[in-house]
Amino acid sequence: MKKKLTQATLDFIKDLQKNNQRDWFQENKARYEAAKDDFLEFVQHLIEGASEFEPALKDQQAKDTMFRIYRDVRFSNDKRPYKDHLCAYMAEGGRKTINPGYYLHINPNNQSFLACGLWMPPAAELKAVRQEIDYNLDEFKNIIETPDFKNKFGEIQGEKLKTNPKGYDAENPAIDLLRHKSWNASYQIPDELLLSDKLYDTVLDLMKTVKPMLDFLIRPLHDLAITEKEK
Repeated sequence: MKKKLTQATLDFIKDLQKNNQRDWFQENKARYEAAKDDFLEFVQHLIEGASEFEPALKDQQAKDTMFRIYRDVRFSNDKRPYKDHLCAYMAEGGRKTINPGYYLHINPNNQSFLACGLWMPPAAELKAVRQEIDYNLDEFKNIIETPDFKNKFGEIQGEKLKTNPKGYDAENPAIDLLRHKSWNASYQIPDELLLSDKLYDTVLDLMKTVKPMLDFLIRPLHDLAITEKEK
């Protein structure tokens, strides 16, 4: 079982960050393919292990969760052609879904992380999640305020409104959570851990810990989808 990444993978990403140019990339394409395969092998084992407690990942393939290394520079001032990291998103519905999931981001110099949650859902889904938190605040707090969760992830992160969302006042006990436009739990992964046999067990344990939060966040999305079908 693939339990860690290789130094060669981290070295390739570091070199790419210094030489983010097409000519260099083509000359080092074999190194990229090796780094990609190394990452995919680890992610595949992660998917298989997580499937025991996250049925949505069962039978998913790592290649379908990994984002392309190539950047779309058409509308960006940043014309670097390649991303400076490797990343994958594991979630019900696959990489392109709006559903909550597990995002693994590999970037050397201790910039790697696992981020889990719901990112910037569309208006209808955002409204549904806020309502779910408002109606079931105690349940949500019991998930994100357990000692185990807080020790691993700290506070819930994510972009917030500067004012109260429409329909909610400042006295609402859930107002801080309701201001969120994303609800994320993040864990920084140092390079030492990336190269350690503890990486697999650590990431799998983090995914298992955060699973109840994802279950809570996807519930209103499922309910909304059923409602839309019945119209």
